[in-house]
Amino acid sequence: MNEATVNITGVNRERLIGTDFFDYFTEPEKAKELYQEAFTKGSITDSPLTLLHRKGKLTDVLFNGSVYKDDHGNVLGVVIVSREIAGQKWALDLKIANKELAYQNDEKEKRAAELVIANKELAYQNDEKGKRADELIIANKELVFQNKEKENRAAELVIANKELLFQNKEKEKRADELIIANKELLFQNKEKEKRAAELVIANKELLFQKEEKEKREIVNKELKELNNTAKLDSQYTLSLIEASRDPLVTINTQGKITDMNEATVTITGMSREELKDTYFFDYFTEQQKAREVYQEVFEKGSVADSPLTLRHKNGKLTDVLFNGSVYKNEKGNVIGVVVVARDITDQKKIANELIEARVFAELATEIAEGAKINAENATFIAENAVKAKQQFLSNMSHEIRTPMNAIIGFTKVVLKTDLTTKQKEYLDAIKMSGDALIVLINDILDLAKVDAGKMTFEKTPFKMKSSIAAMLHLFETKIQEKNLRLIQEYDNKIPKILIGDPVRLHQIILNLVSNAVKFTTKGKITVSVDLLHEDTDNVIIQFSITDTGIGIPEEKIGKIFENFQQASSGTSRLYGGTGLGLAIVKQLIEPQGGTIRVKSNLNEGSTFSFTLGFQKTNTDAELENEIMELDSEIKNIKVLVVEDIALNQLLMKTLLDDFGFDRDIAENGKIAIEKLKNKDYDIILMDLQMPEMNGFEATEYIRNTMNSNIPIIALTADVTTVDLAKCKAVGMNDYLAKPIDERVLYSKIVSILKKPKLTKVNTKLNENREEKEIAKKKIKHTDLVYLNQRTKSNPKLMMEMISLYLAQTPPLITTIKQSLAEKNWTLLGAAAHKIIPSFAIMGMSPDFENMAKKIQDSAIAQEKTDEIADLVLELEKICLQACIELQEEFNTIKNTI
Repeated sequence: MNEATVNITGVNRERLIGTDFFDYFTEPEKAKELYQEAFTKGSITDSPLTLLHRKGKLTDVLFNGSVYKDDHGNVLGVVIVSREIAGQKWALDLKIANKELAYQNDEKEKRAAELVIANKELAYQNDEKGKRADELIIANKELVFQNKEKENRAAELVIANKELLFQNKEKEKRADELIIANKELLFQNKEKEKRAAELVIANKELLFQKEEKEKREIVNKELKELNNTAKLDSQYTLSLIEASRDPLVTINTQGKITDMNEATVTITGMSREELKDTYFFDYFTEQQKAREVYQEVFEKGSVADSPLTLRHKNGKLTDVLFNGSVYKNEKGNVIGVVVVARDITDQKKIANELIEARVFAELATEIAEGAKINAENATFIAENAVKAKQQFLSNMSHEIRTPMNAIIGFTKVVLKTDLTTKQKEYLDAIKMSGDALIVLINDILDLAKVDAGKMTFEKTPFKMKSSIAAMLHLFETKIQEKNLRLIQEYDNKIPKILIGDPVRLHQIILNLVSNAVKFTTKGKITVSVDLLHEDTDNVIIQFSITDTGIGIPEEKIGKIFENFQQASSGTSRLYGGTGLGLAIVKQLIEPQGGTIRVKSNLNEGSTFSFTLGFQKTNTDAELENEIMELDSEIKNIKVLVVEDIALNQLLMKTLLDDFGFDRDIAENGKIAIEKLKNKDYDIILMDLQMPEMNGFEATEYIRNTMNSNIPIIALTADVTTVDLAKCKAVGMNDYLAKPIDERVLYSKIVSILKKPKLTKVNTKLNENREEKEIAKKKIKHTDLVYLNQRTKSNPKLMMEMISLYLAQTPPLITTIKQSLAEKNWTLLGAAAHKIIPSFAIMGMSPDFENMAKKIQDSAIAQEKTDEIADLVLELEKICLQACIELQEEFNTIKNTI
């Protein structure tokens, strides 16, 4: 290992040698997997890990590894480079490693020289012993010649001597056999005793030669091992160089490149052969500056972080930080420079963007300050304008609706009496004109609500099929008059009861069907309701109204949803209408998340289709059977009408008499309160604008002073959102717009008086729905909206971020628990600090982040309390649940790629 390894772990070399490499990481198993991956693939680059200093300091590094091999290509081990992300210490580590390697190589070269001398001495001895062996062979041949009976034995001796030269393990056995053979020769032939003695001596010499040869082989083996070690050290150094992701080159004293890594090849676009022996300075845009920096390295011994720009052969420029250090031979003479060029293109780009952002921010601040002043003035003007507009609409609504209430109301009353044909025609015309005027007023007020952002939508259970059928029933008379056919197509897969806003749905369909009837003179009108989508909680339904009418020119289709726009200038003259109906329809559909489309051909007809979403409900049969209709149980109810205008009083008396209700009249709020004190009533119909005491004041008194819960329906000619909000605020149950529609009046009275049972069902539904929502929120800890935005919906990057969270979070939690138990405050603070940013990235609650911050604060204060211990346990549950959720998200994203 190098000195950087000692520094980053806090463990000296002697203790590091022989220990498990994985023990110095916070995630030992992951480190082991990466180490094995390096063996499998040959190398691995830029894998994130965290090194653990023995004092608890954590250091984020990028793990880079490459195997090194012997002469036969066998893998001997792995060279690891762990680059600290926050700094650039690796260049210094490399410098130290090179110095150490140079020293080791010097020692090994000395040892190699000594071994060479030893080999020469052994070679000389072998030559002398070889001559003696030759003489021995000649003597043996002479013995064979003199004694042919012993020829075979002499031949065996020659063979034994030859085998001694090649087989070390067999030589001792062969020597013994040779001694026995010589003794036999001496016994058989005394005349050759002297020669046999010489043979024994020769054999002894051979034994000595064998020992000497064994010694020589041991020396050769040591020399070979030293040579292999030198080669391995060379490969080790080469692996260190290649493991670096930054360009790294060695340069001689003349400024020419002597060696380089693959990163240098990539950043210059030149091959290794092209780069070698070329001038280092030629690859920079400022060659003179590069030469000066290079000279500075020779003068000072090293240079760090000098900015230069490298040029690729295709012209691409790369901003780098130049880091250099000299290297020396065994005599201490400088023989070249090691250079590392760190790519800082991205950092420089970010720095420039930050500078630009700061300039723009300052400029934007100045503009914003000016705009703020203008905006405040504009807001004041706009608010006054809105108030003025609201007041105008309120006044207009009240002033028009009050007389229209009497006109339309009494027209309906008179139409119920005996009339001549002419009188009925005149009254029908009056009623039709009044109705048209009220429709216009309602349309204008609806648009005002949309513009003010005050349009609200109810969430109430209703029966879709019967509701639409009842509404279409209103058109039967008109359909028959025009000799048309009305066809209803309803998808029976649609749930019977849904939750939505039936009033707004009726308004949409009423507008579209009214247009279809208006613009169709022959043929048919088809209303289709189809189920498009259904899941556990919701449905999406498509409504289509198709007619065989006049159609719409293609160039006019885009304008028909604009205010006061119709298909042609003659449409209003021929068919009537204000041009507001479709504009209001669009404004009622889109805020509910729906869409509307139109297909039309001139003189062939049109199809208007829109989609809306509704909630499903498990409402029981009791709610389904809740039908508002005339029945005996509310025939004799007592109604108090609070109204100051005589005409309206008369109209209300007439309508309530027709309903069979008992009624009393009060001219203002004060009189109404006196009547309430003296008599019991079932319901109050309360006008809002009255002398002495208006409807709001009277209602507040009834609710707060009298503590009465009697139902109160507001009668108002002003149906702007201001009055409606105020009605609810003071405690009114409902409201009714003037002019009064007798059917709507009756329906509201009945619904309120029969509401206890209905309210109970709705409350239960709402409670169940809220419980489900709360349960969902309790279960779900993560929300990947922020991560999706930050990664620009890049699935691979999202998977990488989630994978990193899944890899580092469990070990961090374990570290937090263990360090708290051991009161290792440094390690506890570091682990808590590291886990904090992940909560925001994974869209987790800020409360969880605050829990981790409290744990970090306790580490700084070095205090262990029961609260902190509980927080650690709670944080563990949260993070483990988050890991489960994120693993599911990971699998989902993976399956979509």
